[in-house]
Amino acid sequence: MKKLNLLLLLLTLTVYGALAQIRQPVKWSVASKKLNSKEAVVFIKASIQDGWHIYGLNVPEGGPISTVFTFQPSKDYTTVDKVTGPAPKSKYEKDFKMNVPYYQKEVTFQQKVKLNKDQTSIKGMVSFMSCDAKECLPEDEYRFSIAIK
Repeated sequence: MKKLNLLLLLLTLTVYGALAQIRQPVKWSVASKKLNSKEAVVFIKASIQDGWHIYGLNVPEGGPISTVFTFQPSKDYTTVDKVTGPAPKSKYEKDFKMNVPYYQKEVTFQQKVKLNKDQTSIKGMVSFMSCDAKECLPEDEYRFSIAIK
């Protein structure tokens, strides 16, 4: 009897584990383009599932979590200015009592870098919050690394 109960418990946990899905409504990818021997641009693209969105780079204080890019310091390269992106859409969100900037479907951000070596690897991270009409997922992050040759 104990073996049967243990088997049923393991089977139940296995089924629940298989059914539990980690939702990732945002997929990220990274590419680069060398402009010349001393400059390059890193492109960080977010592909966002229908019905979901991420917030802009400059959300007002008191609002949701902005999308933030952090580049790992290196003597091989220097970031030039700030990460840029297309103009976000904006909508009033009653939970925050303000208009908040957001992106849907797809957005590509850009970071220009000054190269101090001919070949280097640029590493960084993007922190973001994704939401749909019903809920917001906890803050998430995506780590990236791309070789510049």
